[in-house]
Amino acid sequence: MADLHIQINRDKGGIAGQIASELRDSIRGGRLTPGTRLPATRDLATDLQVSRGVVVEAYEQLVAEGFLVSRVGVGTQVTPKTAPRAASRQKTPPRPKPVRRASSAPVCAPYYGHRPTSPDLSHFPRERWLAAVRHVLTTVPSEAFDYGDPGGVPELREELAGYLRRVRAADVRPQNLVIVGGVAQGLSLVLHVLSRQRPIRLAVEDPTSHRQAPLLRRAGAHLVPVPVDEEGLDVRKLSGDAVLVTPAHQYPTGVVLSPPRRAALMEWAYAGNRVILEDDYDAEFRFDRDPVGCLQGLAPDRVVLSGSVSKALAPGLRLGWVAAPPDLAEAVRRARGELDLGSPVVEQYALAHFLRTGGYDKHLRRMRREYRRRRDALVRALAEELPEVRVKGIDAGLHVYLELPAGWDELRAARVGQELGLSAEPVGPMRESAGPAAVVVGFARLPAHKALDAVRGLKVRMSGQNVD
Repeated sequence: MADLHIQINRDKGGIAGQIASELRDSIRGGRLTPGTRLPATRDLATDLQVSRGVVVEAYEQLVAEGFLVSRVGVGTQVTPKTAPRAASRQKTPPRPKPVRRASSAPVCAPYYGHRPTSPDLSHFPRERWLAAVRHVLTTVPSEAFDYGDPGGVPELREELAGYLRRVRAADVRPQNLVIVGGVAQGLSLVLHVLSRQRPIRLAVEDPTSHRQAPLLRRAGAHLVPVPVDEEGLDVRKLSGDAVLVTPAHQYPTGVVLSPPRRAALMEWAYAGNRVILEDDYDAEFRFDRDPVGCLQGLAPDRVVLSGSVSKALAPGLRLGWVAAPPDLAEAVRRARGELDLGSPVVEQYALAHFLRTGGYDKHLRRMRREYRRRRDALVRALAEELPEVRVKGIDAGLHVYLELPAGWDELRAARVGQELGLSAEPVGPMRESAGPAAVVVGFARLPAHKALDAVRGLKVRMSGQNVD
């Protein structure tokens, strides 16, 4: 039984989060080794003089993130590792085996504007962002506006590293971060580096965004679809040299990668010296509980974490990041320099200031409350007017996944929804294998007071009646 030396600040609040953070750091630092059994929640609560529920919450958070495993009759212990992390930290992922490219890859049709995943841009923090830009223009020296590090300005990487450690439980340092023009560019750069010698076989979730596939293929990847079920990506069916996964909130199904699947994915990566590309999609907007920490925090030598401010602030800012193992991060940084010399510096300094002064956190708290209210209104309206429509996925993000009743055509349902002002898309084009009729509906731009009328209109139109 491990003797835990946990320090908590009772004046600070968030005791469960402090306990989880202390245990997480102990596991990463090697003080709590794989397989170490932790004290029972009641015993640790007594030692720390806190309620048992606080310790239970901390343990459950780390179980969900994959740092701990809990079994009846055995207790809670540090997750056993299938390979020592330090042994492979500096290794460059192996070059993939050559594969034959498809003769005709689908072309990505132009698509601009509103999507089910779009945030409500009327809530963009204009005044605070303007204040951040003004601060940059009045304080940053003129030399800062010259050609800079293609990996991003140091101030932003420093602030982002701290933010990701604090909010996403990431194991990241400024030198392992590369600032990019959004997740799309980040993934493209990583795949470009990994596939320089030969194409890479990349496992992708099925279903997944149909807009993403052409981008991944153009970056040099041969896509291998892997089904998604209620627990997320089915790791048992994985094949390939790498995998792209959205563990926090899968698009479009809205499920979260379960703790057993997270553990199995780690085993898969270590067993074959493979790479996990983690798209931290929708991680900012979990409404029912604190978000589960990112996979990268479990295995920073195997996982490449990609994120952006597209959902939190605005897609048009084109600001994102890649956190990668040191050798890969340096290769991505060089590739960024070869591509376009880096991102605009004024926006980078502005985001750094926004993070440092707490504006980013404040905006997220505000939008989290508003999006939860809008999601609740839509789900409630569906339960009242269309109970036969099944709302799937967790209480998070900017969209809901709706499984349609028998006899409904998803193309027609999406079209009717769009005519009624809903941001709706059919799921069929996102699938490689057959699945139930479903649509994705974005709620970020749907005011709560309009949800009931929109759902009632959908009910009438799909029943074949005329709308007065």
